[in-house]
Amino acid sequence: VQLVESGGGLVQPGGSLRLSCAASGSVESFAIMSWYRQAPGKQREWVATVTRGGNTNYVNSVKGRFTISRDNGKNTVELQMNSLKPEDTAVYYCYSIDTLSRAYWGQGTQVTVSS
Repeated sequence: VQLVESGGGLVQPGGSLRLSCAASGSVESFAIMSWYRQAPGKQREWVATVTRGGNTNYVNSVKGRFTISRDNGKNTVELQMNSLKPEDTAVYYCYSIDTLSRAYWGQGTQVTVSS
């Protein structure tokens, strides 16, 4: 099973991007689907999580700007990012845990916020 992210790129401050993550291969339903990010020289940090039931949580720095959503039938998760700031620049990773407690990481997608 692989998680494949897409949607990263270069955007100006104040702009928007939508990241997507899809599972390839047979997989049990994902209990937890999350996004993490890692900026240059910094540790990877958790950004947002959505449970199978639709409950969401966000790191304080993105609340009100980012929205995480998922499609349970397709085992996909998306991250809508609005009002982007230069400090949002990072490699964004999809992370999921299936109902058998197996964890999966995507390969990452670069998001650069710069004028």
